[in-house]
Amino acid sequence: MNTNSSFSAAEMEALQHRRAAPSSSNLPLADGRTASEDVRALFARYSERFGRADIPGIVLCFATNAALLRGMLEVAENFVFGESLLSRKHKEMIATYVSQQNACSYCADSHAVALAGQGGSREVICALQVDDLNSQLFTGAELGLLKFVAKVNGDSAAVSRADVEEAMSVGWTELQVAEAVHITALFAAFNRIANGFGLPTPFPGGL
Repeated sequence: MNTNSSFSAAEMEALQHRRAAPSSSNLPLADGRTASEDVRALFARYSERFGRADIPGIVLCFATNAALLRGMLEVAENFVFGESLLSRKHKEMIATYVSQQNACSYCADSHAVALAGQGGSREVICALQVDDLNSQLFTGAELGLLKFVAKVNGDSAAVSRADVEEAMSVGWTELQVAEAVHITALFAAFNRIANGFGLPTPFPGGL
């Protein structure tokens, strides 16, 4: 990946056009033509809400159960991609970073592109994807948050009040730190679902 600058609008559009059709190698994905009426209605809701004609692979994974899919869409609409205490850019940073730690190329690449859409530079995306938290690319607050979520993701039993206070000392509120725990845990689950189903990266040609 070239690390010279932010992605241009034309490059972002080209990335979206290069997105591969959803596929999986371990478990079959739901098919909108044969899915239940409830699932088809939820697919339509997703497309309307997010302005996408295609249904992403991770959404198709959840479509094995209408109640599960409905719950996931509620979380996505109202928390992951909605307004909350953490900015969308910081949530995408966490998603990209946690996903690469969990060796989930599907989520790491999907959210790297989402981060680019939120103004994330090539340099920042590359650093997150190779776990190189260069202090020249991130603010002190971002470095503190990423360090905290790495521990939540990799060794949650060892997280202590001191870790929370360390994150707060660089500028985050206690509620923002709590939200970071939720975002980290959600994406750790999404990573395992994507890998369990065998979803490949939607950008096989690279970013």
